[in-house]
Amino acid sequence: MSKAYTVAVVGATGAVGQQMMKTLEDREFPISKILLLSSKRSAGKKLLFNGQEVEVQEATPDSFEGVDIALFSAGGSISKELASEAVKRGAIVIDNTSAFRMDPTVPLVVPEVNEEDLRNHNGIIANPNCSTIQMVVALEPLRKAYGLNKVIVSTYQAVSGAGAAAINELKTQAKAMLEGEEVTSEILPVGSLDKHYPIAFNAIPQIDKFEENGFTFEEMKMINETKKIMHLPELEVAATCVRLPVVSGHSESVYIETDKALKVEEVKALLREADGVVLQDNPSEQLYPMPLYAVGKYDTFVGRIRKDLNKDNGLHLWVVSDNLLKGAAWNSVQIAESLIKLQLV
Repeated sequence: MSKAYTVAVVGATGAVGQQMMKTLEDREFPISKILLLSSKRSAGKKLLFNGQEVEVQEATPDSFEGVDIALFSAGGSISKELASEAVKRGAIVIDNTSAFRMDPTVPLVVPEVNEEDLRNHNGIIANPNCSTIQMVVALEPLRKAYGLNKVIVSTYQAVSGAGAAAINELKTQAKAMLEGEEVTSEILPVGSLDKHYPIAFNAIPQIDKFEENGFTFEEMKMINETKKIMHLPELEVAATCVRLPVVSGHSESVYIETDKALKVEEVKALLREADGVVLQDNPSEQLYPMPLYAVGKYDTFVGRIRKDLNKDNGLHLWVVSDNLLKGAAWNSVQIAESLIKLQLV
């Protein structure tokens, strides 16, 4: 009989926490006991898991006694406060925040790309940024075949990446605009200033606060995390991250330059066989990935593949994925499945 595990979900009442629970159910993850943990404010709520009511408890250091795997998605400050406490008590932490991603002692893992890095964990494993995850899933087969030296990405990111309040604001603003009413903006962009713009019928070229170099924190996450995950510290990466009035599903326009010349049909063949990738690329049938149709699916969808007009080693791709699933909950659960497969838990 295969082993079953005690699993804790930290931030169980949040959007990603809810998706983590659903993914654990859908994957029939081997669970003997589940603990749903949250802030003091949300403690006492009851949530359904596998048809059973489970009461949400306040997350404290002692919550992790006897826990095998702890999935964290309650914000970086909670992760910094409680992840080490969970590890002290014997748990392996899979953290969905940015708290540990660039810590050199913490593996940053996308199983299709660098599953073997899990062997080097010291109790904490970081789940990358949603936008980074889908991009490296699409690029890894090409890196293996052709080498990779440059990536330029522009993202078209859904408001669900900013939380439930941002989704509600999009819906409220859209309704107000269509009815000719006054629009209020209180959520986006999330930055260092208390200044907000409508997201309905708009595109906001800012996700997170601006850094001194003119890039946003979200853009720098993509740049630095891509290099770490792919073990390419010298890789040239540039990113522009934009928030769009889409509820769920991130899209990316990606340009790469490889070490060797590319052939489009070869690239399509590689992606057709790649783990976690679905190729959707037939211009004559207007077939290409779109976020509306990626929602609820684990895969990363790739299309609009074309050679650059000027460089034999240049390639353009369009990459789409569900940011709450592959970009967060599913990648976290997938890491847990990999830990079991590699006999690391």
